[in-house]
Amino acid sequence: MSANRPGAAALATAAVVAAFLLLPLLAVVPISFTPARFLTMPKGSWSLIHYRELIANPDWGRSVLLSLRIGVVSSLIATVLATLFALGIWMARPRLSALLVGFVLLPMIVPPIVSAMTLYFLLTGLSQLTGLVGYDTWLGVVLAHVVMIAPFAVVLILVALAGVDRRIDLAARGFGATVTQRALRVILPNIRFGVLMAGLLAFVLSWEEIGVTLFITSVNAITLPRLMWMGVHDNIDPAIAAVSVVLIALTTIALVGRMMLHRTQA
Repeated sequence: MSANRPGAAALATAAVVAAFLLLPLLAVVPISFTPARFLTMPKGSWSLIHYRELIANPDWGRSVLLSLRIGVVSSLIATVLATLFALGIWMARPRLSALLVGFVLLPMIVPPIVSAMTLYFLLTGLSQLTGLVGYDTWLGVVLAHVVMIAPFAVVLILVALAGVDRRIDLAARGFGATVTQRALRVILPNIRFGVLMAGLLAFVLSWEEIGVTLFITSVNAITLPRLMWMGVHDNIDPAIAAVSVVLIALTTIALVGRMMLHRTQA
């Protein structure tokens, strides 16, 4: 046996841990096939009624499209802002850089309920100025999500910048490159993977965000997590289990596809 390959004990431990983590997720699969109108294991007969409801009920489609729109827009804005901030900190190295980074990371530190209440009052105040960005609007949700997810993007991009050799920036500056040229042509190509990962993480965090969304939406901006929460809170709708199975399947397909693509490139 190769010294670089894990032993039987390590593989068995990994399998047990994976089963422990995945079994609660897999338990939702049979529940999604129940013919009952409440969450329960199917008893004797299986049904696709709740999967058909996902297609027949337009609320699910609207919430998915809204979540996609909010996730894409908020992740793009958060990634751009995080990249600009991280590049500024890395290139300028101000004296108060630690304080500035700490200030930007505050949404990660404070309790979510505090952030939710703060954003609620902010958006209700904006609603009095304009109906476009405010409480219970999709752009208001985007604004709130950007505040919540940008710190995570900042962390990933700062980590990527930590691995960049400053001598390439000094060399570019020595050849007369401007700040914009150094940022776009020298530094960004070296951290493009980190920026992409930051954007992906920001989208995932926006897609699944529910705590803040509950405070800043009512009846107009119903995202998929909020609609699922309403189903659990109001009537324990088994369609939630069907949605969960669909999301698990899509995530699994994406992960398997990424693994196959990585093996092909290797």
